[in-house]
Amino acid sequence: MTSEHEPTVAVIVVAAGTGSRLSARAPKAFVSIAGRTILERALDPVFAMVVPTQVIVVVPAERLAEAERLVQGTGAWVVAGGSTRQASVAAGVAAITPQIETVLVHDSARALTPAWLFDSVVAAVAATNGGVVPGLDVTDTIKEVDPAAEVLSTLDRSRLTAVQTPQGFPRAALTAAYAVATVEHTDDAALFAAAGHAVTVVPGDPRAFKITTPWDLRRAESLVAEVIPSELNARVAGSLHDSNGFGMRTGIGVDVHAYDDARPLWLGDVYWPDEVGLAGHSDGDAVCHALCDALLSAAGLGDIGGRFGTSDPRFDGAHGAVFIRETIALVTGAGFTIGNIAVQLVADHPKLAERRMEVENHLTDLVGAPVSVSATTSDGLGFTGKGEGVAAIATALIHHHR
Repeated sequence: MTSEHEPTVAVIVVAAGTGSRLSARAPKAFVSIAGRTILERALDPVFAMVVPTQVIVVVPAERLAEAERLVQGTGAWVVAGGSTRQASVAAGVAAITPQIETVLVHDSARALTPAWLFDSVVAAVAATNGGVVPGLDVTDTIKEVDPAAEVLSTLDRSRLTAVQTPQGFPRAALTAAYAVATVEHTDDAALFAAAGHAVTVVPGDPRAFKITTPWDLRRAESLVAEVIPSELNARVAGSLHDSNGFGMRTGIGVDVHAYDDARPLWLGDVYWPDEVGLAGHSDGDAVCHALCDALLSAAGLGDIGGRFGTSDPRFDGAHGAVFIRETIALVTGAGFTIGNIAVQLVADHPKLAERRMEVENHLTDLVGAPVSVSATTSDGLGFTGKGEGVAAIATALIHHHR
């Protein structure tokens, strides 16, 4: 019997390619984007998934030690890949633990894929019990040509989709499909379909583009730079003057959640064992929710309820990191960079002091800008003072750069 704490979903992150078209000195997954490798950035959304997940990273055999250092402390498994992509995925499939029911296969080269897309694919596999791939509508006119480049026909683009990863499958069917595969396929969905199984397309995301060429790498660096701009270091050092033409804006966010002793406590996207949890559609993380509301308020983008409402099944049980990553994408997409965020927790428990540094460091890593967290009580007054729940108040400073 599977324990409720054991993951039933596995994500195989394929990072075993040479990346010859990238013209880099290292295999593609180990090339840096703004100070962090493509592999590290590809793993960020995987660790932000709603459901507990077994993460398997497949890398070239000669890069095993380096990959293990990169994922140290995350719980990810690292295995050696094969001579082809298909062989590398097969190595990942072989490492799946017995209780896994759903398997996602993801190319590390799609390093900026948002976390919600992983959760969407998992949900679609459960709903269809078949293969699921994310895809984007084809906007260009597509011509079929012969070897001499003469046009043979114009394809109906309404029947075409540009397929991305992660691609998801029921574990048993995928394992069986790999066991009988005799030819190389361009992706896992093609192999799965060749074994007689149905594959469904769900909406993809433009950020899930594949880093293949030097131009793709520059595009990825540009997108990451919008989240962590080089100008941030000077501002963190104390210069809050608008000397570079940045318009500064502030925002405030407030969130409250009642205690729920039937749930685990997640606060600041950190798990607090032996503490009473918080009620809510997601995990009830008031600190992360207030942080997101402050950023959205500063950017004039509404609030967390309007952006990630309780009617959206993608965010049912979602951890704070999911909301933070999606909020950052909205804020940076609107032309802002994040200066800093301060959050104050109002609660009788948990006691923040013993884990303050851990929470601050974790949130700073997630946001890509300094985050400070403080705590207080309300001296027995109100619902926080009566021990009925917690409140969090956040302020954010952002800079407009367009």
